[in-house]
Amino acid sequence: MPTTVRRAVPEDAELVRTLIGEIADHQDEGQYVTVTADRWRELLADDTVTVLIAEYDGEPAGYVSAVRRLHLWTGGDVLGLDDLYVRERFRGQRVGELLMLELARQVALPHKLTITWGMRESNEGAQRFYARLGANLKTKVMASWPYEAYSKSL
Repeated sequence: MPTTVRRAVPEDAELVRTLIGEIADHQDEGQYVTVTADRWRELLADDTVTVLIAEYDGEPAGYVSAVRRLHLWTGGDVLGLDDLYVRERFRGQRVGELLMLELARQVALPHKLTITWGMRESNEGAQRFYARLGANLKTKVMASWPYEAYSKSL
């Protein structure tokens, strides 16, 4: 397979920002992406932030991003997967699987971290994909309380 996976470095900030814009647009949420490439340069220098980039024959094919964070129930850390994205022309070529396996191997395995994430309940393709990897799928309602909403109550 001509796909390689590498950890993103601060010099990849523009590429990471572009890929994030693509997944957001794919989910009809591009208007919510406000992070800049300059901010990504800072984030990619942070050891708790992981972005792995897949390259297919040298062309960026997708990425997986995650943040290591404290899990208060256990007192230990978990790896919170933020996004897994494969560009459309590379789908069906096991790029997503490779990204997930490399995230597990490079980041989670050395510290025995559980990887957690969410997805839309309507995304049945993603559910099948993650189930094939051996993930436990649980239904849970996710909530967000944006500044614009809670500030009105204060």
